[in-house]
Amino acid sequence: MTTAGPVPAGSATPAPAATLLEVPETVRSGLLQAGPLALAGLLANGAGAVITILLARLLPTRGYGSLAQLNGLFLVVSLPGSAVTVGVVRRVAAWQAAGAAAGRVQGWARRVYARGAVVASGFALAVLLARNWIDDRLSSPGAAAVVAMLVAATLWVLLSFDRGLLQARRRYRTLATNLVVEGGMRVVAMLCLVGAGLGVAGAAGGVLLAEALTAVHARVAANRAWARPGAVRGVGDTDVADGSPRGGAAVVGERRAAALDLVTALVAMALLAFLQNVDVIVLARDAPHRSGSYAAISVASKAMVFGALALGGYLLPEAAIRWHQGGHAIRQLAVTLLLLAVPAGLLLAAAVSAPGRVLSIVFSARYAGASEAFAPLVLAMICLSVTVTFTMYLLAIGRRWVAGVLLAGSGAGLAATAAAHGAPLATAHADLLVQGVLATAMAVGFALAHRARLAGR
Repeated sequence: MTTAGPVPAGSATPAPAATLLEVPETVRSGLLQAGPLALAGLLANGAGAVITILLARLLPTRGYGSLAQLNGLFLVVSLPGSAVTVGVVRRVAAWQAAGAAAGRVQGWARRVYARGAVVASGFALAVLLARNWIDDRLSSPGAAAVVAMLVAATLWVLLSFDRGLLQARRRYRTLATNLVVEGGMRVVAMLCLVGAGLGVAGAAGGVLLAEALTAVHARVAANRAWARPGAVRGVGDTDVADGSPRGGAAVVGERRAAALDLVTALVAMALLAFLQNVDVIVLARDAPHRSGSYAAISVASKAMVFGALALGGYLLPEAAIRWHQGGHAIRQLAVTLLLLAVPAGLLLAAAVSAPGRVLSIVFSARYAGASEAFAPLVLAMICLSVTVTFTMYLLAIGRRWVAGVLLAGSGAGLAATAAAHGAPLATAHADLLVQGVLATAMAVGFALAHRARLAGR
């Protein structure tokens, strides 16, 4: 039977998986594929920075603090979404490599999404019933804001499932559009509702509205990406080559592997989030009077990490698809690192040449107290961006040991930043040391993972 492979950027019809590796690949073609995602990530991060600065001026100090608390809740509850994306891409890539028809993926996606929607609805109902209890524990301004933010986080998990389907189909431009929709709707909805006098509840409601609209856009786009007239057939657990029923052991083995991939990705993403924020958490504990100025350099320097995660939407499916077909995505990795190098170089130049001026212009002079730590923290986040990039690649090819490496790095990061005793410059230097060693370890692991495959070529 004819295989149903991924769709190259700009192509209207899927290319056979078996011939994908025969298509000439250049850095230029990679830039054309990943460029829209890089631009979308830049726009989304820029929108996030704008809304952060504007809300700091529109909300009272206590209200802004409560919003930060709610954002933390959002990040915690939505964290499984990133793992779901990894799991979807790996499973679909394996099916494609084995010759599965698009109809099987589409039918499976509909069933899983329906189940996920039921779970999300149950979680939303539980949050609604427990809203006052949660609000009391957080000391936030209102239960409505808590409900809105937690429900928005559950929608983001469902959204991540559809983004995984778009990645597996290599619809990078559509994925980029979805990122822009999310960032743009957040800015518009949050500013309108806060400007209407709804305060923190309005900001949380804006996030909920933005995620709902973005999730609808992603659902429609994913359905279109995998729709093939007449292709929907046996979507149960059948042999992908000829449609015959498979043995129970094969089904159990596949599900066990998918579960392990999901758990590994969840742990890895949680540890990456911890590595991104451990210095801020420790410094705020040890020197709360310096936390504001350190948070300013943190916000500025860590935008690159979000850029690396956005570009993971390109690297993850490329690595998974090509690895299953006996190849590799080293050129795609180089494209990703090249796209990250441009903003990294510009930010580092600004942090070295005029750190105080940059912080004063963006945040105000009162947040420039930790300007001496700006450059080393930027370097640390460049290293973490490299770690994120290698992590996405290694998860895509099924290397579960990455979670152990990240766990060791997280422990080292916690110990090193705690030893700085709240001094901004010492904290940034400690973070740089750990992040540099961790990025090097990931690079070595990447090289070892490819040694056998490259030697056989």
